[in-house]
Amino acid sequence: ALLNWSQEALSEHSGVSIATVRRLEAADGALGGRGSTGEKLRRALQAAGIDFLPYDGTSIGVKLQQSGM
Repeated sequence: ALLNWSQEALSEHSGVSIATVRRLEAADGALGGRGSTGEKLRRALQAAGIDFLPYDGTSIGVKLQQSGM
């Protein structure tokens, strides 16, 4: 949502098939699948400016990186 990407855009940026992106987004709870798939998705999101916040004991999250402007 932070990037306003469609499933197709996430698929293109990550190299993960659209069928896999759709399946993962439709699932409730923890993501299943291969670790390499999660890594591809994470790298694509980070390259687009998403920061994954570390677990602080109570919550986890993401934020959009601040631009240098």
